[in-house]
Amino acid sequence: MNYQHIVTVFFTLFAIIDMLGNIPVLISLRQKIGDIEAWKAALASGSLMIVFLFFGNSFLGVLGVDLPSFALAGSILIFIMGLEMTLGIDIFKADNSAKTGSIIPVAFPLVAGSGTLTTVMSLKTGYTDWEICVGILLNVIFIYLVIRLLNPLERLLGQAGLLVVRKFMGVILLAIGVKIFKANLFTNMPPSVF
Repeated sequence: MNYQHIVTVFFTLFAIIDMLGNIPVLISLRQKIGDIEAWKAALASGSLMIVFLFFGNSFLGVLGVDLPSFALAGSILIFIMGLEMTLGIDIFKADNSAKTGSIIPVAFPLVAGSGTLTTVMSLKTGYTDWEICVGILLNVIFIYLVIRLLNPLERLLGQAGLLVVRKFMGVILLAIGVKIFKANLFTNMPPSVF
């Protein structure tokens, strides 16, 4: 197990999950649905990521999609999410009417949504399952802490601080999207194409 890889996996998922950037959304949801149970949200989102990590390939196989193609699609999604965060625009429209609690919409789709699950699958092209599992576990701990400490974090960062964090993480996502795209672009092309 390579610790540098674990750090990279952690920060890749950290950027895509964007728990700090989601603080305003979580605060808004808390006002609508009441208290968010941190342990439920963290456990459910972590479980979704782990299940998708180990069974995602089988699922893709049933659909006839290979991992590099899925990674390319994921890199485009990651890039678009980075654009949203950096430029402050909305390309993906979220359904904000759900009021079902800590699992939905907090764990899914806010934390472990399509972007996160796509990223987990994309990471499989460059890292071992155990490195990804440790990165997921570290993020689950962070997810729990952010939800648990929502009130103090809101006071500490303020609106300007939250905006800066979101923009910075957007740039990181743009770079990650480009890296994954480059790594998988020519993976399944026949040699004659070059």
